[in-house]
Amino acid sequence: MPASITGAIIGSSLTTAPTPTIQTASSRVSEDVLRDLRVSAAHGLSTTEVRLRRQQYGVNAVASHQARLWPVLWHQLRSPLLGLLIVAAVASSFVGQHSDAVIIGVIVALSVGLGVVNEYRAERAAQALHSQIRHRVVVVRDGHRNSIDVTELVPGDIVELSLGDIVPADVRLLTATDLECEESALTGESMPVEKSASPVRPGVPLAELANSALMGTVVHAGTGRGVVVTTGARTEFGRIAEGLTTRQLDTEFQVGLRRFSMLLVYVAAFLTSTILVINLAFHRPLLEALLFSLAIAVGITPQLLPAVVSTSLAAGSQRLSRRKVLVKRLVCIEDLGDISLLFTDKTGTLTRGHLSFMRAIPASVAQDVGAVVRVGLLCSENWDIDGAPVGGNALDQALWDSPAAARQRRQVGHFTRLAVLPFDHHRRMISVLVRDVEGASTLITKGAPEAVLERCTDVPAAIQERLADEFAAGNRVVAVATRAAGGTIASSGLTPDDERDLRLVGLLVFIDPPKHDAADALARLAALGIAVKVVTGDNAEVAAKICHDLGLPGGAALTGSDVDLLDDAALLAAIAETTVFARVSPEQKARIVRLQRLVGTGVAFLGDGVNDALALHAADVGISVDSATDVAKDAADVILLDKDLQVLADGVAEGRRIFANTMKYVLMGTSSNFGNMFSAAGASLFLPFLPMLPSQILLNNLLYDTSQLAIPTDNVDEPQLRRPSHWDISFIRRFMIVFGPLSSVFDFATFGVMLFVFHSGPEQFRTGWFVESLATQTLVIFAIRTRRIPFFRSHPSLALTLAALGVVTTGALLPATPIAQALGFRPLPAGFFAALAGMVLCYLALIETGKAIFYRVPAARAAVPAPYDGHRHLRRRAAYFSTASAGPRRRAPRRRGGRRRGRA
Repeated sequence: MPASITGAIIGSSLTTAPTPTIQTASSRVSEDVLRDLRVSAAHGLSTTEVRLRRQQYGVNAVASHQARLWPVLWHQLRSPLLGLLIVAAVASSFVGQHSDAVIIGVIVALSVGLGVVNEYRAERAAQALHSQIRHRVVVVRDGHRNSIDVTELVPGDIVELSLGDIVPADVRLLTATDLECEESALTGESMPVEKSASPVRPGVPLAELANSALMGTVVHAGTGRGVVVTTGARTEFGRIAEGLTTRQLDTEFQVGLRRFSMLLVYVAAFLTSTILVINLAFHRPLLEALLFSLAIAVGITPQLLPAVVSTSLAAGSQRLSRRKVLVKRLVCIEDLGDISLLFTDKTGTLTRGHLSFMRAIPASVAQDVGAVVRVGLLCSENWDIDGAPVGGNALDQALWDSPAAARQRRQVGHFTRLAVLPFDHHRRMISVLVRDVEGASTLITKGAPEAVLERCTDVPAAIQERLADEFAAGNRVVAVATRAAGGTIASSGLTPDDERDLRLVGLLVFIDPPKHDAADALARLAALGIAVKVVTGDNAEVAAKICHDLGLPGGAALTGSDVDLLDDAALLAAIAETTVFARVSPEQKARIVRLQRLVGTGVAFLGDGVNDALALHAADVGISVDSATDVAKDAADVILLDKDLQVLADGVAEGRRIFANTMKYVLMGTSSNFGNMFSAAGASLFLPFLPMLPSQILLNNLLYDTSQLAIPTDNVDEPQLRRPSHWDISFIRRFMIVFGPLSSVFDFATFGVMLFVFHSGPEQFRTGWFVESLATQTLVIFAIRTRRIPFFRSHPSLALTLAALGVVTTGALLPATPIAQALGFRPLPAGFFAALAGMVLCYLALIETGKAIFYRVPAARAAVPAPYDGHRHLRRRAAYFSTASAGPRRRAPRRRGGRRRGRA
């Protein structure tokens, strides 16, 4: 476009630009679309115009979610248990029991307050994590190419698309080179769709907009350049995503929580109905019996479990962030601890990831080493004749940065690139068509040696031997070949059919040595019970050499061609015996991961490339890195800020630590609460009065639960970190049934002491049981928190110790305070506290004996079917285009069937 016209467009665009829809833009020629959007394809928008358009159109995001206080408060208020408490308070006030109504109201306020504070803290932690995850796009502004955050795009921006990009807005293509987009998340089309820049007829369906790249779709192959037509919620994807519900798929941990909650519902329903019937049978007042039964239902429920979980997750996310681990959703932290098998790529994980060019090997003695380097430099997708590739892959960058390239740059500048056939993971090659100063055209192909050599007409035996030697040494090798190109290729453009009858020029050899600490990282993962297998697109001998040097188990590598020859049963058997999978395609990676999940182990996949996206989706936990391609980061559940297995090991250990602390509260709460409520039911059979008032039961539960908020700070025994952590409802149920009645033994002992030793009336009886039950169920945490002998071989955290002792002291002093009468308490005789100390010591000793017997019985395993959600892909993309999204609105990781549940 002439400079005068460009200046006129830029000058006139400082006013608000009208925005066409992608359908109208697709039916018009590109020049008219650019004119409508008041932008130059060569110059792009000016900085001033970008600022004005951002004010008009806002950020390029489907939704913007922040941690907000009111939704968190509503989440707490809509609890069914809270509704029961409020009903109980109103009923108490209505019948004149105003003190009970006030006590229940205070308890409701404290419970809601604790829940709001902890959940809001978790939301803020999630928001902080997501603000660190960025997705970028290349745009042309002020005549220069820049990389910006996708949320900063505005209509009229000129964007460049390449393999692996997630299309950041609705884009009308201006140029397309073998461009294909995977649009299944938007249109349902299972096959990639070919794209071009030609106009389409007006009114075509969304799936037939061949000259448009739509927001949320993925560049499957090729490259393209286009102008942004619509952004954010105005895109086709945005309109669909806004109609979706915000419910996310449950993670493994959430499935376990739900099943655990249902267990409590059944137990509470049984006990509540039983106690109500017993009290009515003894002709007690209906309202009194009903309130007592409701208090029992509330008492058996670990009311602060959400607060304990959210506190653990928020604190854990901060620790993980300091260790360079980011999670998409906080609840994924526990799933990270479930890993027992890791599939990982090789480059940057086991190796340094910084390739260095070593040497060029000519195909024959007649050829020049410099010619091999020169054709290697020319054959690049992002070739820049000014001296370096713009972007480009690691191999291209390493070649351009080498001293050998410096001697060839002047001669490279004498060539003109006419066409390019981009790299893809099926051909494993790239080809370019170049013309020299004399007008001769040459086709140059560069790629994996196996792929290039099979397209060459004559390959010397000596070069095959050199290639084998380089692979055996663990080096990366790229082959380059050429052939003279006729006018037909130049006029029609390159196709894969043109990659034939090639003449081998030589080999380019690179080195990517193992990381100095990779062996230590692998040993640490092994200590955590995690097996590591390598899945790579590299040569099998190279990968096997690296693994051997790092001490991974040996054995023959399995190649992609081997994988295709095996049915599912045979491949599943082969996976167990194989450490290295080489030259595998994206589909083969995903197939390997899916089959391994059938075994029941927690499977993670670590990858950062376009070819890893399918496997990341297929894994239980998808792990990527901050420098990964957009599509890999979108598919992952966990983002590592440093591509290091030590960082991953930190994340796994933290996930297991959080899960272990959560299970301490679950096991202790269910067993002691069940025991106390079982005692209440038994007492109702022989006592002429209620063993404890409803308000006293609720106060007991609140004090006890408050002490447990310190559990997330607790230390975790080393053996608990050495095995994957799983929910096991049958284990929890057995634990509750065994240890609950043990606490009831001492409740009934307290009943006997109060009735036959101190001859207590109703108020003193209730006071004694209140103090004893609070002491036993609070102090039992020191025994339940470990399978070892507490305090001698396993030390609790200082915060947990102080919290537990503080609550027990509060409960003991409460009957002597001025508010004791309002609570229905009476002072206790000094002899009671001596009896209480003896009962607590005997109780803890009995629990230790029970532990020794109980843990000899292995826990059962159970499988949970995965939930299904037809809008899963759309929700993932919606989360990708959301700004600072907090936990509940983020996408969920993939949860599919066939998972086992191991020991809690």
